[in-house]
Amino acid sequence: MPRPRLSWQQELKIIDAAMRGVSDVTDPNLMVRAYWDSIRELLPDADYLALSRRGVEPPDFLITRSARFTEHFNPWTQRDRLPRLAGGLLGEIAYADAPVVIEDLPGRLREDDPGYFYLRGYQALVALPQYENGKGLNIGMTLYDSAEEFDPAIVPMMHWQASLFGRGTQSLVLRNQLQSALAALDHELRAVGQIQRALLPASLPDLPGVEFAAHYHTSASAGGDYYDFFPLEGGRLGIFIADVSGHGTPAAVLMAITHALAHTAPGSLTPPHDILSHLNSRLARSYTLDGSFVTAFYAVFDPRSHRLTYSCAGHNPPRLRRGERVRSVDAPSGLPLGVLDDQSFPESTIDLAPGDLLLMYTDGITEAMPTPASDGRVELFGVERLDGLLARSGDCSARECVDMITREVAAFVRGAPAADDQTLLAMRCVPRP
Repeated sequence: MPRPRLSWQQELKIIDAAMRGVSDVTDPNLMVRAYWDSIRELLPDADYLALSRRGVEPPDFLITRSARFTEHFNPWTQRDRLPRLAGGLLGEIAYADAPVVIEDLPGRLREDDPGYFYLRGYQALVALPQYENGKGLNIGMTLYDSAEEFDPAIVPMMHWQASLFGRGTQSLVLRNQLQSALAALDHELRAVGQIQRALLPASLPDLPGVEFAAHYHTSASAGGDYYDFFPLEGGRLGIFIADVSGHGTPAAVLMAITHALAHTAPGSLTPPHDILSHLNSRLARSYTLDGSFVTAFYAVFDPRSHRLTYSCAGHNPPRLRRGERVRSVDAPSGLPLGVLDDQSFPESTIDLAPGDLLLMYTDGITEAMPTPASDGRVELFGVERLDGLLARSGDCSARECVDMITREVAAFVRGAPAADDQTLLAMRCVPRP
């Protein structure tokens, strides 16, 4: 005699407890086990069996779960240990691509059937596919000890619920795969970032009567900003700052290439326009064919005369603080490096005076912005705000000036993540006693 069916209140309590239990589960295997446990509580006279066609060729299929397993394997991590069968009644069900209901299972099952061990003793079954692109790659089965326990009226709802649960499980699998992929990618990006930072100067130049300070911050684990110093003949110093288009790993790779080209340039890294021409030619011919480019500013400083000779390739001109006045350094500019193979870069000079502060920067500073306003308006930090800070900085040191600017930029963006790499390079001629 069939067991009385549970009341709807009892069924709701079981289902609610199951849904609450899986609400924080991140392991799809545990999630499916909890699902089948709730099914067995709702249908105490029923067992379960699950098949999968994923990753196997017809007519093969895998038994992923069975109430008759003595050892249960994880279908996602131990797939090679799952029973593999072909043909028979289970094979028909596995490749039916439709729900299968059998109310007289003994009449359909033969003793030589490959799936006989998993089906013998049961009187009825309901097999419900979980579709992907219209194919039932996974099939869940409810097996009944007694045909009287089987209620065909609930099969449509069982199909609906099982399909939704299957989609939820697959979404959890994809979520975990995505998290693993992102973790691996993050590890690689951090490694790239460490390599990139190793290409930057380990220390700042030590020149009598001159202070240097730098700030370097990438918007991702790795970025495309670059600055460098080159000791030259006669005590002179080459000063280089560059900004690769784009962000992340591609920009970091091009930054490393620019570093290598600069450090292997022929000659003595003078005059500046020759160095930019060399970098531009090599980049345009071999490395920026995808449309990327590099803005750059390269200067040679003579500490004896305090003369700065420089050339610019599409980069932001430095800001010069002299007393309380701030102005842009006159820097006639060529196109960014890597745009055209054959182009020239005009050269200019400026004589720095004691107390002058020269600030070189990338546009991640002036284009820093907070989260856009609710009406979509965007406000940039801007050159005027940068000049205002320099004008009010008085006679502060290079280090104090860089620290002040980074603090003000951080306050301005109000916690918004950096949209671009940010680099500051300050050079100050110390006033004579």
